[in-house]
Amino acid sequence: MNIQWAYIEYSARSNALVATMSLYIRDHKVDELAIEVMRRLGTKTKTEAVRLALENELRRAEEGVSLRERVKAIQDRVAARMGPYAYKFDQKAYMDEMWEE
Repeated sequence: MNIQWAYIEYSARSNALVATMSLYIRDHKVDELAIEVMRRLGTKTKTEAVRLALENELRRAEEGVSLRERVKAIQDRVAARMGPYAYKFDQKAYMDEMWEE
């Protein structure tokens, strides 16, 4: 740990001094993304938002599930909610019935 970037703060919860590192983002786009994540997740600091985002990304990477597998899982869930497919559906008869013909 580079001591010049660390600072000491008092933690009221543990009644102790805690060394923490500050988060300094130099890239404007990364800063905007951190602010957006902070807003959407409801975190109090950008550091917390970045930590959660990185933890989620690592968890996703560890799962090792491909995009194809994730999309297939979503398709399966939607298909289960929709019920069986009506193969013998007659679109013309349906439209005629709707238009009372």
